Formats: sequence, C-alpha cells, structure tokens
Amino acid sequence: VQLQASGGGLVQPGGSLRLSCAASGLTFRLYGMGWFRQAPGQEREIVAAISRTGGRRSYTDSVKGRFTISRDNAKKTVLLQMNSLKPEDTAIYFCAADRSDRLGVGDFGSWGQGTLVTVSS
Repeated sequence: VQLQASGGGLVQPGGSLRLSCAASGLTFRLYGMGWFRQAPGQEREIVAAISRTGGRRSYTDSVKGRFTISRDNAKKTVLLQMNSLKPEDTAIYFCAADRSDRLGVGDFGSWGQGTLVTVSS
C-alpha cells in the first residue's frame, strides 16, 4: 500500500489549501480513508474520515465547517479542502487507509508520508 499526500504549503490565516492523497497497491474502493495531522510536540490526531462509498464522513470538532473530505474512487484519491485556515492548523498532514471501514482512530493501518501545512502571516 502506498499513500502519497501532496498540496501542503505556506498560507496566511484565513486562506485555503486543498490536500490530495493518491493511493496505489490497494483496492481503493474497499477502504475507508482518513486525514490525520501532527503538530510539533503534539500527538497525532484524526482530522477527517470518509467511508468507502463516501456515505459517511466525520470531522474533529476544531475543523467542522471549515474542512471538507471527499474521495474519487475512480482516480483512487482522497481530498481535504481546508478553508478559513488558522495558525493552530499548522501541522504535518497524513492520509491513511482503513480496511474495516469503521473509521475509528485505531482502525487505520496503512499510512503515507505527510505534507506540511503552515498557516502564518
């Protein structure tokens, strides 16, 4: 399983970024997918998750109304649209895959390399 995240960068507070995760080596449509992040000195946290069909989506409270997770099973990609970014969103963002489709934090067993998001003026 290979998961390659991209789209990170430096953005001013209030700005937007769209992260993309390209998957290979798995039957993508059978996996729930998630985005996690880890800020310096902090533990990794789940940001958003989406079920294999896209019918279930979940978000951590701090990003509700600002972030949107989506997926394209034909292209084997999962996206994270991030709007109204805040300095506290600064972190390395990772995508991960969940074969069980339960979307619990402990259910994600395949991880990709992260992409750095920095929100600063």
